[in-house]
This record gives sequence, structure tokens and C-alpha cells, in this order.
Amino acid sequence: MDIRTGNGFDVHAFDIGDHVVLCGVKIPHDHGLRGHSDADVGMHAVTDAIYGGLARGDIGQHFPPSDPQWKGAESHIFLRHAVQLATEMGFTLTHVDCTLICEHPKIGPHASVMRETMAGIMGMEMDRVSVKATTSEQLGFTGRGEGIAALATATLVKT
Repeated sequence: MDIRTGNGFDVHAFDIGDHVVLCGVKIPHDHGLRGHSDADVGMHAVTDAIYGGLARGDIGQHFPPSDPQWKGAESHIFLRHAVQLATEMGFTLTHVDCTLICEHPKIGPHASVMRETMAGIMGMEMDRVSVKATTSEQLGFTGRGEGIAALATATLVKT
């Protein structure tokens, strides 16, 4: 049995806007997130965690920000690619854990829908997908409200 664990991390700064997209869910907010794609830090971190577990680089290698076709792209495209690659390599994604780090917006009211959305995209049971949040106690760029960070872990198994 081959069991692998991958980690992912992503950061996006706040910008002009009226919502953020986190783990595939549009959340009203007084700012948007700046990024080449839809800037979904949660989905980007999970995508990188899967690529990491497969030892297949990172999201920027598969979807370069220098390539204009990805401008404004919805991040589910990237996540679906990572899951498909895992399947092609004979792996099953067995668990994903994503932590969103921000002072605002509050994640708790949206966490269940985020889990459901991510599970649907990855073809997993919802009880194998964790989405949670923490603040940075008003320290650093997230604490000052300058952006959002995300950390993710993915477990892949090949039998």
C-alpha cells in the first residue's frame, strides 16, 4: 500500500470587490481577493496539497499565471485537474483538511457549504473533507486585514 500526504499553502491580498470566493463558495464581503484566477485561496491550497502528495509540482506549474487563458478562471478547474491526475496515477483521495486564516469574513457560517462544494468537486464523501478557520490574533498581514491565507493537507492512497 502506498500512502502519501501532501501540503499546500496559498495567500491572496484583498482588493476592490464586494465578495470573496473561498472553497468554491461566494461570500459577500467589503473586499475581493486579488489574483490571476478567482483567487480562491482554499481551493488553491487543496489543489497544491494534492499535487504535493503526487510529487507533481504545484498549481503554477500546471496553470501558469503568465498564460492568459487562466485569467479569471474558476479554481474548480485546477482542483478537478489535480484529482484527475491522482486517479490517473492510481491514487484515491481519502481525506482533505483545509484551514482558512483570516479575521474577516467569518468562515463558520459558510463552512458546511464549503465542505459540501469541495467534496462534490473531488468526488468524495463530505465526512472526508474538513474546512475550518482561525484568525491570526490580529498579527501579521491576515491580522491587519490585508488578505487571506490557507493551509491544506491531502491524503492519497494507492492499493
